[in-house]
Amino acid sequence: MSKRLPPLNTLRGFEAAGRLGSFHKAAAELHLTQSAISQQIRSLEAHLEQSLFIRSGRRVSLTDAGHDLLSTTQSLMQQFAAGVRRLDQYRKPNQLVLNTSPAFARHWLLPRLGDFHARHPKVDLWLFSTDEPPDMASQTIDIAIRDDISAQAGCSFRVLHADRLYPACHPKLLKIAASERMTLHGERDMDWSHWEVEAGPDVGQRNTGLNFSDPGLLLDAACSGLGIALVSQLLSRSARAAGLLAPLSERSVHGPTWAWLIHPDSEVNPLTRGFCDWIEAELRVSSVRSD
Repeated sequence: MSKRLPPLNTLRGFEAAGRLGSFHKAAAELHLTQSAISQQIRSLEAHLEQSLFIRSGRRVSLTDAGHDLLSTTQSLMQQFAAGVRRLDQYRKPNQLVLNTSPAFARHWLLPRLGDFHARHPKVDLWLFSTDEPPDMASQTIDIAIRDDISAQAGCSFRVLHADRLYPACHPKLLKIAASERMTLHGERDMDWSHWEVEAGPDVGQRNTGLNFSDPGLLLDAACSGLGIALVSQLLSRSARAAGLLAPLSERSVHGPTWAWLIHPDSEVNPLTRGFCDWIEAELRVSSVRSD
């Protein structure tokens, strides 16, 4: 592919000349001599083995091939400029990159970010949510908070919260016979088989229904009244407070364990320390209110 590409330094001069319709104006814009622009165009045409401009004295105009290449060149230059601008996000002085699951980000962290920003207004938090746990050694992440992580070499690992699960549904479904409620199924601990193995009482759950791989979507479905689900105490507290969920049993069973991983280079960072102190305090409050 590299052998077919023209010399990339010629494309900037070509784009300016094609856009402005003048070698002279292109030279002035790029702070080059007109002869330098002419040489770039000749080099580009020689590589492509066809003319890009029709020359008539001091005036130039694009050929059909020139118009085609100008469109391509401008599109590529715009993409490249946007890519360069995006690099600014990697050198923000107060940036803190947090990795977590979409469910934790949406149902627990997002409602509390206003409080964190009020307490730490100078922290530029980058919330990076993924379905799979990160590799802290190869990814640019300061801290990961998830229910599916384990210790990684060189990173600080700490268990933060032992979650509990309970069966729940939208309050409107309490008026419907248990046999008529749809059952919503999750994965891992949020599958009803876990509830049954832990000797949870029959609340009308069935083997059929709707299935969700994302615990956040499972919780959303329960809150919208689609059916009954086994949900996280930690993630569902805001929904219960808003009257969107009602428990089907006083019993709860053990759920996932939430923990953090801190990259070794970030452990001494005061931004990381401030966030960790805040998150631990918020989790303690959530634990008390969920019990």
